[in-house]
Amino acid sequence: MTHLTDSPIDARALVAQVMRRSDGAYVLFEGVIRNHHDGRAVESIFYDAYRPMAEKEIARIIDDVAREFPHAAIAVVHRLGLLHVGDSSIAIVCSSPHRGESFGACRALIDRIKQTVPIWKKEKGPDGEEWVGWQK
Repeated sequence: MTHLTDSPIDARALVAQVMRRSDGAYVLFEGVIRNHHDGRAVESIFYDAYRPMAEKEIARIIDDVAREFPHAAIAVVHRLGLLHVGDSSIAIVCSSPHRGESFGACRALIDRIKQTVPIWKKEKGPDGEEWVGWQK
């Protein structure tokens, strides 16, 4: 599966992709572009990545989280390119027979993705543009 896209994210399609008849819960997390960051106005964000490395790292994180939460089904998509306030930059869906595993897996995924995946963002506001974020 490809985890990076240049197109708008269809979160409902991700839910349909992971839900099984045995699941009693799913958690859908969508990261959405907001109009501010660190006290500055934000009009848009441009996301860029070294795609082969980012795809590989997201797949590794999914595998690790799937081992920790063996009953969870997982889907992750991160959008690249120019996004505006209100657009979804990432969607994560975790389904499982019980809600606890869905919540745990989803939280672990977003925290690790933000920590280690080489995706960079350039925020644009009324005062100009600035690359922010990824520290590794």
